[in-house]
Amino acid sequence: MEKIAKKWIGSSVTRLTEVGLVTIIGCVGSTALQADEAYAKNLIKNMSDYMSAQNSLSFNYDTILEVVTEDHQRLALAGSGTVVINRPDKIRSTRSSGFADIEMLFDGKTLTLVGKGKNIYSQLDVPGSLDHLLDVLRDKYDRPLPGADLFMSDPQAKLMEGVTDIKDLGSGVIGGVECDHLAFRKKEVDWQIWIAQGERPYPCRYVITSKQIAGEPQYSIQLSDWKSGEGAKADDFVFSNPTQAKKIELKDLPNAEDLPLNFVRGKAK
Repeated sequence: MEKIAKKWIGSSVTRLTEVGLVTIIGCVGSTALQADEAYAKNLIKNMSDYMSAQNSLSFNYDTILEVVTEDHQRLALAGSGTVVINRPDKIRSTRSSGFADIEMLFDGKTLTLVGKGKNIYSQLDVPGSLDHLLDVLRDKYDRPLPGADLFMSDPQAKLMEGVTDIKDLGSGVIGGVECDHLAFRKKEVDWQIWIAQGERPYPCRYVITSKQIAGEPQYSIQLSDWKSGEGAKADDFVFSNPTQAKKIELKDLPNAEDLPLNFVRGKAK
């Protein structure tokens, strides 16, 4: 916890203690900034190497998706879910919110998406690795899995692509776990990550801020109940249809994201 105090000694700081806000006006010197960048990159590499080495992992997650209305009101939509992964090619996840109740299973060949509320499902043949599946979901079907960049085979490559600025913000505590807090900038987004300190440097929170949408809304995912190796939850990745769900086309599967049906996406600024 001492890193925060040491980091900002010599900086110009205006502290509004009445409302708990801090505005950082100055910066440390260039040599210190370079050291911070190198340290932050090393923390990302350690996290990436640790995540890549886990053949089995499971966790729960909570998400906040911010939306900004036409009259500039910022709204936060909350969701929760679970993820179980067996590398290199199996995943089972759930996502629930006020507007979505989706389960996803992938056995290395077939992707199944289940609309649990309406007892319907859709399937696609997507043979290949977990990385391939996550890319297809995001790029072809516009159905990205929450926090997918964190548990691909090489998180560092995805996270650091296009980064133009790096800040080491010291320590923070997420869910009772002391973490290293880092901030990064790209052309289209800013992002922050909190990485557990110690021998298991897993991600505890990941926040993305869009700079291409008016109001710059954020998306955040917080991980909990983290398990890996033999401690990870066991699961079955093959869809067995125990509820006799009706098969439909993927395009007809509703509520694939945490947005109310009456929301209409606006254009990027």
